[in-house]
Amino acid sequence: MRASARVVAVHTDGTTRLPVLCGQPPLLLRRTGPHGAVAVVYLVGGAAGPLGGDDLRLTVDVGPGARLVLRSVAAAVALPGPGNDASQIVVEATVAAGGRLDWRPEPLVAAAGCRHRARSQVTLAEGAELTWQEALVCGRHGEQPGEATVALTVTYAGRPLYQQESTVGTHAPGWAGPAVLDGARAVGSTLYARPGRSDHRSRWCSPPPQR
Repeated sequence: MRASARVVAVHTDGTTRLPVLCGQPPLLLRRTGPHGAVAVVYLVGGAAGPLGGDDLRLTVDVGPGARLVLRSVAAAVALPGPGNDASQIVVEATVAAGGRLDWRPEPLVAAAGCRHRARSQVTLAEGAELTWQEALVCGRHGEQPGEATVALTVTYAGRPLYQQESTVGTHAPGWAGPAVLDGARAVGSTLYARPGRSDHRSRWCSPPPQR
């Protein structure tokens, strides 16, 4: 399956409007809450997956002064497809000067047998603000994870700010060892980028393993 979705946020008279809010199953976008300075959008899974072979793309554009919060209603479960094809989701986000993007979806679950890649590219203008949170769960209850890679690249004012890639599964030697997850079943990261500060921060954490 090939599907795409796009959201465009613009600031007008103290209100963040969404002149573009469209998607195709399973990438469905829904605005919630009152219309005001901040627009809140939820990603709704219109079908199971992503499944092996799926190619999903989401584009986010936040204009000057606009405030966009993006969430999801449930975790995404990457599943194997009928063949051995990999699935992928590509997120491309652009935030203009004075704009703010708060991205905190529910976790990605790498179910047994999946081959999935999630790649995100965020471009921040000088003066843009970003909160970006990701979480990866290694398999459902009682199963080993499939193969999954989560990659994030962020640029700020034309300069590299952050690049991180995490891979789990049998084709990632050492992923469960003491230098990476050390037996933990989930891993997450949060990046904060604020204008006018040189100490843009990131936080990476994983729960302790169950003994």
